[in-house]
Amino acid sequence: AIDPGDPWIANIYTAPLKTLMSNGAEDGEVLQLDTYRPLGTGFHLYRIAPGTTTQAHGHIGHEEFLMIEGDLVDHDGIRYGPGDLVWLRAVTAHTSYTEAGCLIVVFATEFGPPDNN
Repeated sequence: AIDPGDPWIANIYTAPLKTLMSNGAEDGEVLQLDTYRPLGTGFHLYRIAPGTTTQAHGHIGHEEFLMIEGDLVDHDGIRYGPGDLVWLRAVTAHTSYTEAGCLIVVFATEFGPPDNN
């Protein structure tokens, strides 16, 4: 049976988001129900404001994301748009830029040292 306190539910368009900090700087906003993981890891919603470039980062494990709305261009010039489902290899170093802003559903493990190879 489902516990009366479960499931946790939040609407991606109306729930408050928390500021994600990366390398000591603001790096977008996150909606994450699993408070047992560090913010910005596991399964979460990630919003990046228009005109923003994210901080360089990598993850200990693979990263997957689904573009919900907006645009995103990775540092290598690959462009993503609504409906794109993306997989990035573990510790792949990357930054991303969005002109119009974007909303992304992400699954990522802990942040780790970016591997520039």
